[in-house]
Amino acid sequence: MKFLKSLPARLMLAIAVGMIAGFFLPEGAMQVVVTVKYILGQIINFCVPLIVIGFIAPSITQMGSGATKMLTVAVAAAYISSLLAALLSIGAGYAIIPHLSIANDMDNLRQLPDVAFQLDIPQIMPVMSALAASVLIGLAAVWTKAKTVTAVLQEFQAIVLSIVKRIVIPILPFFIAATFCTLAWEGTISQLPVFLIVILVVLVGHYVWLAVLYGFASLYSRKSGLEVLSHYGPAYLTAVGTMSSAATLGVALECARKSKNLRRDIVDFGIPLFANIHLCGSVLTEVFFVMTVSRILYGSIPTPEKMILFCFLLGVFAIGAPGVPGGTVMASLGLIIGVLGFDSDGTALMLAVFALQDSFGTACNVTGDGALTLFLTGFAEKHGIREVSSSLDDSAESCMKE
Repeated sequence: MKFLKSLPARLMLAIAVGMIAGFFLPEGAMQVVVTVKYILGQIINFCVPLIVIGFIAPSITQMGSGATKMLTVAVAAAYISSLLAALLSIGAGYAIIPHLSIANDMDNLRQLPDVAFQLDIPQIMPVMSALAASVLIGLAAVWTKAKTVTAVLQEFQAIVLSIVKRIVIPILPFFIAATFCTLAWEGTISQLPVFLIVILVVLVGHYVWLAVLYGFASLYSRKSGLEVLSHYGPAYLTAVGTMSSAATLGVALECARKSKNLRRDIVDFGIPLFANIHLCGSVLTEVFFVMTVSRILYGSIPTPEKMILFCFLLGVFAIGAPGVPGGTVMASLGLIIGVLGFDSDGTALMLAVFALQDSFGTACNVTGDGALTLFLTGFAEKHGIREVSSSLDDSAESCMKE
């Protein structure tokens, strides 16, 4: 039963139950399933602007309160890493996805019954408006040193995180089970084996990007990235098991502190920061998956112009994404809908397949943090930034002994 407490296990069970039910349910029962799916989709979509405001605006105020040259460089490095990983994924997507065995003929699909009743839950504002408001409010709070607003935003972030954990995450298995039930009933589910290939491709992409990050950091810092990487095995495995950068943070700090090539003060600054803003593995995965889902459900891959715009904006969303399983894709649902034009079926399929491999994306994120910390170490030494003793040393050492 402990196995079923993990999100991937619940999602796999939901997918299996949904598919089996979809093959056997009569049309009358499918009307109930379609109605449940519609209502749950409305709840999830309503939460999207709240998630955007609740995580991006507070993140900006946190960064601004300690705005230094190192902070600016760290944020820029995290954004550039995620952006370039996304662009790499675009290139792989256009090269690989057209050659996958994906049927475009949807003429033989059955027509789903209409919802029994329509319960509309409009969003409090469009997602792009939420993004603009988050950026402006966050920056203005920093410029005016608005302590009250900053505190309110922190509390609002905690409220939104509670909504995600207590409402969005628990209803996801039911929403995804209903989605796969409808896909099986329609006949679209025949495309599911494609995702097994896609996940393997994404894993290769993770390792390629980690090689690029550590190679660049080694050249820039003139220190061995392999020496840093050699200590990251426990952090990688912990991330695979927890699907959470936050839960892996203690192990990641311990691994990074073992490296002779990383400055201790830079480790204490960089590792916790990057755990929250550097999501290169998740971004790479999401880009490849949206291209695959678009090909499966809509018959074509989004145009390069849309994909490039999506990547540039996704890098921003990744910095403020919630630290929960599937946080990157949930924070960027507005982009998937607004920029790429996905409907509820597309977003549900994205949530399902992304969550199934989220542990590996998190592991790539955590391991990539070591490369960016090596880059920051080189930057500090090149610019004469003196090493300072960290107040975290004693507490960290005691935590490691426990």
